[in-house]
Amino acid sequence: MRALVSVSDKTGVVDFARGLREAGWEIIATGGTMKLLRDSGVEVLNISEVTGFPEICDGRVKTLHPKVHGGLLARRDLPEHVEALRANGIEFIDLVCVNLYPFRQTIAREGVTMDEAVENIDIGGPSMLRSAAKNWASVTVVCDPADYGRVLDEIRAEGDTKRETRLQLSAKAYTHTAEYDTMIATYMRAQAGLEEKLFLEYTLAQPLRYGENPHQSAKFYREQQPVPYSLAFARQLNGKELSYNNIQDANAALCIVREFRQPFCVGLKHMNPCGAAVGRDVVEAWTKAYEADKVSIFGGIVATNCTVTREVAELMKPIFLEIIMAPKFDADALEVLRTKKNLRLLEVPMDDAAGDVRQYVSVNGGLLVQDLDTTTRPVSVDMCVTERQPATQAMEDLNFGWRIVKHVKSNAIVVVKEGRTLGVGAGQMNRIGSAEIALHQAHLSGHTEGLVLASDGFFPFDDCVTLAGEFGVTAIVQPGGSVRDEDSIRKANELGIAMLFTGERHFKH
Repeated sequence: MRALVSVSDKTGVVDFARGLREAGWEIIATGGTMKLLRDSGVEVLNISEVTGFPEICDGRVKTLHPKVHGGLLARRDLPEHVEALRANGIEFIDLVCVNLYPFRQTIAREGVTMDEAVENIDIGGPSMLRSAAKNWASVTVVCDPADYGRVLDEIRAEGDTKRETRLQLSAKAYTHTAEYDTMIATYMRAQAGLEEKLFLEYTLAQPLRYGENPHQSAKFYREQQPVPYSLAFARQLNGKELSYNNIQDANAALCIVREFRQPFCVGLKHMNPCGAAVGRDVVEAWTKAYEADKVSIFGGIVATNCTVTREVAELMKPIFLEIIMAPKFDADALEVLRTKKNLRLLEVPMDDAAGDVRQYVSVNGGLLVQDLDTTTRPVSVDMCVTERQPATQAMEDLNFGWRIVKHVKSNAIVVVKEGRTLGVGAGQMNRIGSAEIALHQAHLSGHTEGLVLASDGFFPFDDCVTLAGEFGVTAIVQPGGSVRDEDSIRKANELGIAMLFTGERHFKH
């Protein structure tokens, strides 16, 4: 029995090759793999001894040879194939152990040139994997070091791998080459300025019990590289399995948390914030967020950008929550919260790693792709379009409200005061409807003066300004851009309300 070994990732390959030799297999190897194995005391043949041809073109050509691919592709059950090999002095190759040049790692390096990237495009490796995978009925193909142990165990027990194992390994090999080619195609198309194709690569993170409803099946996939503020790369410390709806809601909460650097906490239900606040520390932020809407937070999700301490854990514990997310939980906080066995506790990476973040939304028969709305223009006094200028506290609240309203389903209105939400109007078919909900909610909380209102889109009429004046709003922030902007400005001046236009819209559909 013969094996061909040629790997870029040399993890475990010495022990694997040694195990094959001990089982009586002959080993062929190339370049760096051959040197490593020989230096480790494993007897191997140089690929050139098999092909009768030297490696040329700086190693670009070494395994592209009939004595390699004939030995891999020939069917053992067809006499004419066997005779063709005998007539040409070709021997069977029964196992291929190959993984590919580190193209992904190469293009991830800062400042990498296209020439460097191209030199890390493997040619012989994918060819051998595909040849071996095609002839899986007779040939074992191994591209993942995690499979070394299983393959050796079967060879030691039976002299060869099982048919079922070879089929599974063949599928893995085709997946490996498909992912590799996808990476290369994506990179080369970007260099060439071609955009008519989109390749996505995701790995199953976990199967879900069901989707939005029990009769819908669902799965959760993650990207290949870690992403900040991502549930896909969070560490679950407690609680039952996440559901489809949990993941959607948690993602929405993390997008809001990403807006803030000072201590911040948000409670969220059905992908809309029901209470959000900044504070001196996590205790104050949580307290203000919870008091913003004690009713809606029931059964909700909480996210904070602070370490969860015992003190805040004691305050959260009596409330029925589905999930708490934070960059870290103190040991004392975990002791408190783990007494609730179903409460999911998730540590989420919240570093602000740079990178182009895209958002994918499926529609029937298609996929929408856009840049994630991660930037928010700071609200400044020079944006004021009214006679009245906002006070210092109002400016802080305008910035706070502006960062919250972009994460509320449009049409969106948020009413805030002193760094916390008092009313949230979400997803109504007209903007005045959302304003009515948010302002009435703010008044029910007992706040009737010094309110600030934020709108994700412009006011088509002055009715929202009129209503705001009736409910004690002193400052408004909105994008502007309506053909009737002057009507809203005039009404604000009549009511003594400061109004600022950001020139930036934040619809969330």
